[in-house]
Amino acid sequence: MSGEDDEEIRSLFSELVNLKPAELERWLGTEESKSAGQHPGGGESTGHESGRRIVALLRAKKGDLSEDDYAHMRKVVGYIRRHLAQRPDGDIRDTRWRYSLMNWGHDPLKS
Repeated sequence: MSGEDDEEIRSLFSELVNLKPAELERWLGTEESKSAGQHPGGGESTGHESGRRIVALLRAKKGDLSEDDYAHMRKVVGYIRRHLAQRPDGDIRDTRWRYSLMNWGHDPLKS
């Protein structure tokens, strides 16, 4: 993904992150959200922490976004793309795979 400019990253981020800020905040408050993903050091999962940051990015004005914000958007886009490519067979409704994606702002069941 290197070489993509900020405008392209914002567009991809907006396309792939399909949960609205309030939806993502509600999701992050659930036990399913808190249990999904890797928990380095036994604390908050990487995806859960990212989800909180995504809420802030979704609410931020374009002019207020920093280089670090764009770097996180790149990380989110890359994660969602990689994770979607690993879709498991069968019903995904109640899977850790879906829960992890939702922590990163994408619900694969949402059209």
